[in-house]
Amino acid sequence: MGQESSLRLLVEYLARGLVDNPEAVVVEEVDEPDALVYELKVAETDLGKVIGKQGRTAKALRTVLSAASSKMRRRVILEILE
Repeated sequence: MGQESSLRLLVEYLARGLVDNPEAVVVEEVDEPDALVYELKVAETDLGKVIGKQGRTAKALRTVLSAASSKMRRRVILEILE
């Protein structure tokens, strides 16, 4: 298993732990020339739980992802889609 798919599984695991409807969590990996982008989709009712007050939870998810990807020497971005 490559490091990219491990990061996708990490984002999926963390998001599923935050939401009320874990079956609706979908993480898609988009390979762009300058970065690796993970698009997180959750149920509309769970959007606030993933973003958190003033974006704190989203920032924490991005921090964990950044730390986990530090050995890749490539930019990794987490986008939370509505």
